[in-house]
Amino acid sequence: MKIKNVTVAGGGVLGAQIAYVTAFHGFNVTIWGRSEGSIERIKPRIENLHNIFSKELMACPSYIGAENPNYPRSFFKDKNEITNEKIEELKNVNEKIFKEIKYTTDLNEAFSDADLVIEAIAEIVDEKKAFYEKISSYLKEDAIIATNSSTFLPSTFREYTGRQDKFLSLHFANSIWRQNLAEVMKHDKTSDEAFECVIDFSKNIGMYPAVIKKEQAGYILNSLLVPFINAGLNLYGNDVAEPKDIDMDWKIGTSSPRGPFEIIDIVGITTVINISKTNPQANDPNSPIAKAIKKLEERAAKGLKGIETGKGFYKYK
Repeated sequence: MKIKNVTVAGGGVLGAQIAYVTAFHGFNVTIWGRSEGSIERIKPRIENLHNIFSKELMACPSYIGAENPNYPRSFFKDKNEITNEKIEELKNVNEKIFKEIKYTTDLNEAFSDADLVIEAIAEIVDEKKAFYEKISSYLKEDAIIATNSSTFLPSTFREYTGRQDKFLSLHFANSIWRQNLAEVMKHDKTSDEAFECVIDFSKNIGMYPAVIKKEQAGYILNSLLVPFINAGLNLYGNDVAEPKDIDMDWKIGTSSPRGPFEIIDIVGITTVINISKTNPQANDPNSPIAKAIKKLEERAAKGLKGIETGKGFYKYK
């Protein structure tokens, strides 16, 4: 199957990035939101990505001929492709897609012509199940659905999709134009054809496809990352130390570039809250993780949601 029309359901931090990078690589992209209010919240994220890509492209001439350039890896196949001609071409692409990305709340408009649907809605099981059931009657027979769920297995949702053989997971990191990782994971009823199709799609949008050979909660990345963040949250919730000191302790002690709370700011506090609530210990209000979630919710209520809002545990604007 050839993928050309892609619908991204949900335009949060990562959903917007997936949509923009997909459009940047020549696919027809539609972003579906639940309401007009959702669409209006998505548009500033897309505008911000347009500005980020513009700045990235302005810096690209400095990478030409460099031995180890720190370039946005989804933009170019390799460093040898970084030329003034290619940079100008991509500048034009950036302007074009910013104007042409489609937004809709209409289910038929969003899903009836989609070759691939990438679900990037909130990490809430019942909401995802309801979404799959709602769109199933609008999809083409050969359409593929991929969930971007950070922590849930595709088998959790497959029976609600109406197309178990064409359903799988496609998980991205953050700042995906630079951290160009796509984890592709099938379940035991995913067809080989759908699996290979999504692997090829990942390559075609400038990602490195990490092929997950069997279902693994958290894929590879979050199998490593979530316990790390939880360790920081447990320290925070138990009032052992403040986020800044937890981060600095980790960075200085291990020569790592970021601590857990810097990563929370990147991922977005809402996503971290939703994932943390799936931890069984969160049901005990006296547990460190439950106390940490309460602190996170208080910060979110004040608008301290991380990089997206310009301020989280750190300031960004």
